[in-house]
Amino acid sequence: MPQSISQSGVIPLPEAINKYFDLSLYLLVLMGFGTLASTGALELPAILLVGAALACRGYLLSTRRKVVISKRWTTPLTIVYFAFYAVDYFWLSRTFLTATVHLVLFAVVVRTFSLRRDRDCTMLAILAFLMVLASAVLTVDSVFLFFFAGFMLVAVSTFILMEMRRSGRAAKFQAQHSNDAHEHRHLAFSLARIIPALVTMILVGAAGVFFLLPRVSVGYLGGYSFGTDLSTGFSDRVQLGRIGQIQQSNAVVMHIQIDGDKSGKYELHWRGVALANFDGRNWSNPREQYVLQREADGSFAVPRFSQGTAEMSPQRAAAATRGTAHVIHYRIMVEPIGTNVFFLAPWARRLTGAYRGLSMDMGGGIYDLDAQRAVSVYEADSDLYKPTAELLRQADRSYPEFSQVYLQLPNLDPRIATLAAEITKSASDSYDRAVAIERYLNTHYGYTLQLPRSQVADPLANFLFERKQGHCEYFASSMAVMLRTLRIPARVVNGFRSDEFNDVTGNYIVRAKDAHSWVEAYFPGYGWITFDPTPGGAIGTPQGWDRALLYLDAAQSFWRDWVISYDSSHQFVLGKSAVTRTRSSFEKTRRWIRATYVQLMERVRRGQRGAEQAPFSWLGVAFGLGLLLLLLGNAGRVVRMIRARKLRSHPERSPHEAAAMWYERMAKYLAGRGLKKSESQTAHEFLRLIEDEKLKRPVERFTDAYESSRFGSSAEDAKRLPELYKDVELASRK
Repeated sequence: MPQSISQSGVIPLPEAINKYFDLSLYLLVLMGFGTLASTGALELPAILLVGAALACRGYLLSTRRKVVISKRWTTPLTIVYFAFYAVDYFWLSRTFLTATVHLVLFAVVVRTFSLRRDRDCTMLAILAFLMVLASAVLTVDSVFLFFFAGFMLVAVSTFILMEMRRSGRAAKFQAQHSNDAHEHRHLAFSLARIIPALVTMILVGAAGVFFLLPRVSVGYLGGYSFGTDLSTGFSDRVQLGRIGQIQQSNAVVMHIQIDGDKSGKYELHWRGVALANFDGRNWSNPREQYVLQREADGSFAVPRFSQGTAEMSPQRAAAATRGTAHVIHYRIMVEPIGTNVFFLAPWARRLTGAYRGLSMDMGGGIYDLDAQRAVSVYEADSDLYKPTAELLRQADRSYPEFSQVYLQLPNLDPRIATLAAEITKSASDSYDRAVAIERYLNTHYGYTLQLPRSQVADPLANFLFERKQGHCEYFASSMAVMLRTLRIPARVVNGFRSDEFNDVTGNYIVRAKDAHSWVEAYFPGYGWITFDPTPGGAIGTPQGWDRALLYLDAAQSFWRDWVISYDSSHQFVLGKSAVTRTRSSFEKTRRWIRATYVQLMERVRRGQRGAEQAPFSWLGVAFGLGLLLLLLGNAGRVVRMIRARKLRSHPERSPHEAAAMWYERMAKYLAGRGLKKSESQTAHEFLRLIEDEKLKRPVERFTDAYESSRFGSSAEDAKRLPELYKDVELASRK
């Protein structure tokens, strides 16, 4: 039976351990559930039900009430839920992971209110760990790190208290506890000091093992999440308005690092899929894809026909010869968004990544064929060269056969073709016609993410002649269709556009709201040229208080790059960097030692010349240095002498130390008089050895004052010690 609180208000230590253990176990479960809820994978009913149960448990703990579900109800509840688990798996959740998480949550609630034995507490702690384990599978966000650190703190506390309870119950003898009313607080403070230190050592050790253990690249399970709005916006069939739905979210989708870019000077379109066929409501693409061949260095070369021609055009070859080609190398880290599309700057020339196979369609979209690795981290080279307006105006109109697919049109409102002709009536070439349509849409229509409340028969006609506002898909689709009415091959491209730059990490931040649609028009000899008729504003680098978010984004980038995506390639980079820095540090140390040696030798030579010229001055300096060294060598003794002098003058300031010093002095004095005290004797045992009654009485008074000040911290008795010592001296002389 646990001990009760005594009438004096003292909480016995065993009772305090039980109290803190119950609280720590509750916090462990609460932290595990909070970690799981932070992933965003739990449904609202599950969060509300489990949250209410844990809140009720917290209320019972705070009011020191105990509610336990009887065994008569626990077993039937468990049997019923296992039957419900099958229903959940096959009809409700339809996924093993989600149904299993629901099972764990049910077991947590039942076990929380049925704690009777130590094994019940152990089982509840294991269930809390399972919630954290499920969280690790469901999320890659850096928030998990903070929740995990908190879980570790509470877990260490819980298992320490669990072991203290077990050891206390197994002990054959019960220790006698003090009557200190705050003894239980001392326990809490001790735990608060030691637990963070233990957790820090655990995390440091785990980090060492994590970074040094050989890694195998297997990808992340979260990357294989089921289709999302993002995945449906970058498939081979996209409904008009889908990109607008994606733009409702502010979630981070990608981080992009361009070599040599430290200030965010680029504003690029990141191509995903190019769509050719339009039926009035949906854009789609032929399903034919071509497998890309892996090069000797492990990279995948992107064929030139992504530009619309099998070989490099003479104009582009001439540009490369003149050095006007602008090739950039960049690294992209993609969050798990459920799509197998690679997003690349136009025009990609090479892609590198740990993927078994890639394919490409005629629109230049590149896809992941590796079923065991989702699109996560990859590097690529792209040529940003764009022909000048003068060159594009001179392009002929002898379009190749493949471009006919980009001239097809559905049944359109005749006003669309009339509007296109009206806008371009003053243009004399294809390029100026495209620019005129781009400028017209950009200046005469408004941008909004609000979609029509009901479906209309012709979305483009409704946008161009009635609503006159929409999001990027309507602008891009309108321009592509109007170009086709003018017999200019055009297609719609879905991807991202962002210039939000984090100057802390040197990365571009691409969010779901940056999903974008634009137009590519074909010019013989130059390939596909980008046009963007959608009005928009620059984002740039955040300033003011918004910069605080950049540091959070930097932490998340580090977490994704060096923890979630950490593999053998990262180990190679880390090892190479460590070797390089070690060599650099060794070289710097060697140069410093050599420079110091040269300076020291120069000082010695100057000193030798000075000693020869002024020997008496140098003798004085040497004497001063010798005296200083002597003082430094005896600094400890000098400090002790000064401290002893202060204690002799004011023993009441430190009764414990003063009593020890004065008793030692008395013992040495009596030893000189023939009464030597051995180290094994106590003060009273030594007192009984004194036969001279005249000496024994002052020694006895001195001993009483010594014990009172040494063990009772009595300042008054400590103040009497110098006087009592003199009495001992006087008595010994008689």
